[in-house]
Order: sequence, then C-alpha cells, then structure tokens
Amino acid sequence: MKKFFVTVGITILWTAAAIAADSEGTVVPAKLSKSDIAGNIFERPDMLETKHKDGHITLDVTSLLSSDKKFASGMYRSGKTRAEINEPYGVDEFMFFLEGGVTLTSTDGSIQVINAGEGVTVPKEWTGIFDTDGYTKIWVIYSEDGSGL
Repeated sequence: MKKFFVTVGITILWTAAAIAADSEGTVVPAKLSKSDIAGNIFERPDMLETKHKDGHITLDVTSLLSSDKKFASGMYRSGKTRAEINEPYGVDEFMFFLEGGVTLTSTDGSIQVINAGEGVTVPKEWTGIFDTDGYTKIWVIYSEDGSGL
C-alpha cells in the first residue's frame, strides 16, 4: 500500500509538468528517485538544515524551482513542533506524507489528521495550528508572487 501512495505522489509531481534544466541546459523533468524518497535526498549538498527557535530541526531540498519562480517542489523532514499560523499561510501547498504526519486545527476549530500515505493541500489563506511529532513529506508549492519559495 505504501508503494502505491509513493507512486501517486511521484505521479502528482510529474503531471504538474515540473521541469528543470540539466547540466547541458536541456529542459528535463525533475525526478525524485526511490533512493531520494527513501531519505538519501537529504544527503545532497544543496540540502538546507535549519535549527528553529523551539529546538526542532528541519531538512529541506528543492527538486525544482520553475523558471518564473512561482512553482516549486521537493522534500522536507521536520522534527516535533507546534506552530500557530495567525497570518494567512501565504502559499498554496500540496503535501504528501511519507513518514509521520500532522494535525491541522483550523481557526474555526475543525481538525484534520494527515498520516503517512496521505496528502493534503493547504490553501494560502489558511490559519490555524500545525502540530506534529515529526514527518517526512514531498511538497509542491505555488505562489503567485513567488514569495515563500
């Protein structure tokens, strides 16, 4: 079943028509390999590691940034954290959870629990509480003005 969801996540990335240029300048699709999805992507030299004020650490790799800088995709790993999003989220983001999960409590009090093997799309206008014991996800972000990428 996990393989099915990973395949769905990769298909979503591929069908989004995400493209990148190779070393010769040829435009090619941005691939996340089985090895990348297994966590090896976080060994790449362009991986960003951030230690946050609350002590949790995040790892982030962008696999594609579109030529207009409004669309991006990649993988992200986070430790345990709880964040109150009081200002609108700011970007439209699709997240497919490979490990762990998240509880999203919207400002109206509605709760959604997203676990490994499930996806969620958070609209840029969303506010609420983002609570997790840790996760690894594939992310796809669209931002009309390019901010937040």
